[in-house]
Amino acid sequence: MILESGLRNFRTGPERMFPKPLCDHQNGLPAIRIFQRSLFMKPRHFLSLFDLTPAELRYVLRRAGELKTQHRRGERHAPFPQKVLGMIFEKASTRTRISFEAGIVQLGGSAIFLSPRDTQLGRGEPIEDTARVLSGMVDLVMIRAYEHVKVEHFAAYSSVPVINGLTDYNHPCQLLADMQTFIEQRGDIRGRTVTWIGDGNNMCNSYLSAACQFDFQLRIAVPVGYEPDADLLERAAGRVVLLRDPLVAARGADLIATDVWSSMGKEEEQQRRLRDFKDYQVSAEVMAQTKPEAIFLHCLPAHRGEEVSAEVIDGPQSQVWEEAENRLHAQKALMEFLLSDAPASA
Repeated sequence: MILESGLRNFRTGPERMFPKPLCDHQNGLPAIRIFQRSLFMKPRHFLSLFDLTPAELRYVLRRAGELKTQHRRGERHAPFPQKVLGMIFEKASTRTRISFEAGIVQLGGSAIFLSPRDTQLGRGEPIEDTARVLSGMVDLVMIRAYEHVKVEHFAAYSSVPVINGLTDYNHPCQLLADMQTFIEQRGDIRGRTVTWIGDGNNMCNSYLSAACQFDFQLRIAVPVGYEPDADLLERAAGRVVLLRDPLVAARGADLIATDVWSSMGKEEEQQRRLRDFKDYQVSAEVMAQTKPEAIFLHCLPAHRGEEVSAEVIDGPQSQVWEEAENRLHAQKALMEFLLSDAPASA
């Protein structure tokens, strides 16, 4: 009888599997119908940029821009009262924690912070057990971990959407903010030239994914032995060029991006990496090779004098502070998308 009663609320026809909408937001913005979660619905996860179509990614970025405008006007948009975001942090964070926690609160919900010390995960509980239990109590999960396979494993057993807040393999949420920043400052990134200089790490892997999904040309300047993921290089074939000289890679670029030379978990390699990457600093000389209107991005934290000079990161071409703020707006749009039946159009 309970199931029969619940099914009376379902529509007939093509949308029969979705419950009636709870609300529509107004103010002239595209309406997004919020649906009650159904036992029949499989959750959408965001573990990489490939989990959304190019049209869906562009929709999320457009929505991020709208939410940013609303936020700066002081307009309230809280479509998710009582929705709870569970945040699991295996890796420490500043921007990821603040942007997700502030974001879900601004959307009307709340967040729970969990470190390995706060859960049975730190005591060896199987990931699938934690996923089943946690996803029965919260509406959305964000995980920031070392091993990408852990996030994939968790998502496979979760009944709610799972967001990859960063792994050693990739950092898709940061790329949403980076793409939003470029589009805001310079227009569509389709067909543009982007240059990555430095380590072929999780951020470089994410730029390879972005080149496929946003259709831009990517040049990667890395030392021998520090190349990005081979499978992603193959997948981006036709859109990527691997180079050794950062000055050559920067010629005529629309965007220069970099990251620290020693990411979290690789600090013991720092001295060797300082030697290997000494010729890969984004300096004024490098930026002089780009188009005059090119911008510089860095996911932060930055080490001035190592991967980037103070002259560049604090200079007029740098958009790192706008990029950092856009973590908030892009992730709000992503959470809204994953918790909603959001339209996606090119």
